[in-house]
Amino acid sequence: MDPELLAAIGRIARVPQLLVACDYDGTLAPIVADPSKAVPLPESVAAVRALASLPQTTVAVVSGRALRDLAALSRLPNEIHLVGSHGSEFDIGFVERLSPELVAVRTRLRDALREIAQAHPGVRLERKPASVAVHTRGVDPQVAAAAVEAVRNGPAKWDDVTVTQGKEVIELSVVATHKGTAVDQLRTQLSASAVLFIGDDVTDENAFGTLRGPDLGIKIGPGDTQAHYRVAEPIEAARALGLLLETRRHWLFGERAVPIERHSMLANGRTVALLTPEAKVSWLCHPKPDSAAIFADLVGGSPAGHFTVGPERGGIPLGQRYRNGTMTVETRWSGLTVTDWLDLPARETTPDGPAVITGDSTLVRVLTGSGRARIEFAPRPEFGQVATQLQPMDNGLLVLGSNEPVALYSPGVTWQVRNDGGYETAHAVVDLSATGGQVVLELRFGTHSLEDHAVAIHDRQASAEQPWKEWVASLRLPATARDLVARSALTLRGLCHEATGSILAAATTSLPEELGGVRNWDYRYCWLRDAAMTARALVDLGSIEEAEALLRWVDGCIERTGGHPERLHPLYTVDGYELGAEAVIDTLPGYAGSRPVRVGNLANHQLQLDVFGPIADLIAAVADARGSVRDDEWRVLDNMVEAVRRRWHEPDHGIWEARLPPRHHIFSKVMCWMTVDRALHVVRQHDGEDRPEWVELRDRIGANVLENGWHEEVEAYSVAYGDEDMDASSLWIGLSGLLPGDDPRFLSTVLKIEADLRSGPVVYRYHWDDGLPGREGGFHICTAWLIEAYLRTGRRTDAEELFAQMVDTAGPTGLLPEQYDPLAERGLGNHPQAYSHLGLIRCALLLDNMLKQ
Repeated sequence: MDPELLAAIGRIARVPQLLVACDYDGTLAPIVADPSKAVPLPESVAAVRALASLPQTTVAVVSGRALRDLAALSRLPNEIHLVGSHGSEFDIGFVERLSPELVAVRTRLRDALREIAQAHPGVRLERKPASVAVHTRGVDPQVAAAAVEAVRNGPAKWDDVTVTQGKEVIELSVVATHKGTAVDQLRTQLSASAVLFIGDDVTDENAFGTLRGPDLGIKIGPGDTQAHYRVAEPIEAARALGLLLETRRHWLFGERAVPIERHSMLANGRTVALLTPEAKVSWLCHPKPDSAAIFADLVGGSPAGHFTVGPERGGIPLGQRYRNGTMTVETRWSGLTVTDWLDLPARETTPDGPAVITGDSTLVRVLTGSGRARIEFAPRPEFGQVATQLQPMDNGLLVLGSNEPVALYSPGVTWQVRNDGGYETAHAVVDLSATGGQVVLELRFGTHSLEDHAVAIHDRQASAEQPWKEWVASLRLPATARDLVARSALTLRGLCHEATGSILAAATTSLPEELGGVRNWDYRYCWLRDAAMTARALVDLGSIEEAEALLRWVDGCIERTGGHPERLHPLYTVDGYELGAEAVIDTLPGYAGSRPVRVGNLANHQLQLDVFGPIADLIAAVADARGSVRDDEWRVLDNMVEAVRRRWHEPDHGIWEARLPPRHHIFSKVMCWMTVDRALHVVRQHDGEDRPEWVELRDRIGANVLENGWHEEVEAYSVAYGDEDMDASSLWIGLSGLLPGDDPRFLSTVLKIEADLRSGPVVYRYHWDDGLPGREGGFHICTAWLIEAYLRTGRRTDAEELFAQMVDTAGPTGLLPEQYDPLAERGLGNHPQAYSHLGLIRCALLLDNMLKQ
């Protein structure tokens, strides 16, 4: 097949809503002498049937035959729309109902054409609801020519008659329509993003003439045409349909989707990247983690961008691991090791403060060994929405066409650049034994420089790894799950944005809570709640710098409210500003076909009154660890209490951000109580005074939630005042300290949540109707809360057992996504998730403390 046609099919296969339309005779069915015996090719039938079964894909056959004849002869299933008589008959009814005047014209037309046919032996008439076709196939050429001439000089000149000329057929219709208008009507009715039309006849030119933009036309056979491409015969059209089917199926349902939890994260404090177990960089946003992706293979497949390295012979790696105490990942095959890390540019030390990072990130990939390695470099900036060109240079490649300069430094590598569906991809094969056993690849952002680096690559690796090693060595790690806690701490540190102090909720967007479902959200932002809980886990391990940076960031967010801290949004960009509108990238198929892929998060506009509690709790932990409170922290603490004072009594949207009307959520009320409780702890311990008005506010909130949150019939604290449904977040009625661990109401709530929401190694958030279709997995953070609740209620053995089960769900390099499906035994949701890792750390510390007692 023509390589350009291959690329064109690849492009149109990836549009959100596709209409595939084709002619019948000469396209699905080869031309035969007896039109009544024109049966479609089995290959074509198989392809169009399978295409019609795909989501977001519609197939139509647009023929000059009468609709009844077309249906009887093709025997195509109902999923395929049939359009007969060049567009005047649809399988859902006539385009237009004939008026009495047109019925009269049709009667005169039939009579006139009958006379012409009788005068020219062999000419056959085909009556249709709105037209008459005059067939001359198989008729003596002179007789046929005379018949056509008689038609043209007679009825064809009448008013209210439309003439369509085809191969050995001329059709006269009282309805002014043709295949082009039929295709346009289908396009409009189906809201098609693009149309693929295949035909062979002169009448198909009307359809080819309507194609525009991303549409694709394929002409079968010789002759002048407006189609974009040409194939020789119907069997080649069947092959084109088969290729379209294969490509679109992969696009819709995902090329082999690597289990979410098996991805490893690279980080450098500026951005993050994800790496598959086969050393494919499948996710990287630039310049910040909430910027657009340059590699989005994770949610869009290969066409969305990737950077792949592996042995030329292929094969599954022997293993993948983090280098101890670092964010450097090694992937190993026999004869090839790929070492990956995100590097930082040079640091400049300022006279009055810490080092300042200058420049942009660099993705470093070092190939070592003695074998032959294959490299594929496919950058796709802006989630694949921007077409770029790759320019080979002496020392690598320049990426041209994006907003910022990007260069791939790759000395000694010879690149072949190919056009891949309108995008350029670079391919190379390197023989490591001929390069001294090493090849260095550096994807440099913010520059087109391909100059050699002044520092040797091994020294640069050591320099990049040393800060991670020193940091993790400074932590107070528990004996319980020590290595996994260290990896979780490094992961949380990797989710910190050093330039601003914000902390990501997760590294990705739109990884599904249900495979194939719509519960796909963008978590690449800083939620006040999640970030505070993350920083608190690191404080508990002995590191307070992340918390101090976050609290400075929160102080900036509060300042931008203009004195109204109660108006804080639940989440912000990493820079601390309000998010733009939530949008859908409908050209991306999603992870394993889970659509839509979203950018932004509508929860930005919700009221979530719980966000103040974790921040106050964090300030208390930092103050206790440091022994003092800074001015900016006092400001934040005062503002948190003031926000609660103003709004604690209101209903809100709750921690889970359900897109439902506000309710009086138990968790939100408890967090409001905890805000004031922790604030009182800070002023008493570190200011030497009390705040009677705060005491009164705390006690009033506590009494309100204890009284109104208890559900007598359920015998537990449920999701919200007056609701029977259970919610794992209600465990905080005891985890916060509002109720002691031995209070019968807390014990009863733990038992009810265990019964209703625990399933093997996981705990679900809830089972109430949140207004969205489908069902999600169990949440690791909820599992961690139940483990803590077990410990607080004296069920240590149960806590140890559930913790061991939770640990077993981690990926091979120790990372956890948001959720876990206990039936499919695989991870779900965005990855890696701060909630999951902070929950693991908290549980390990609590279990360790109990062992010491």
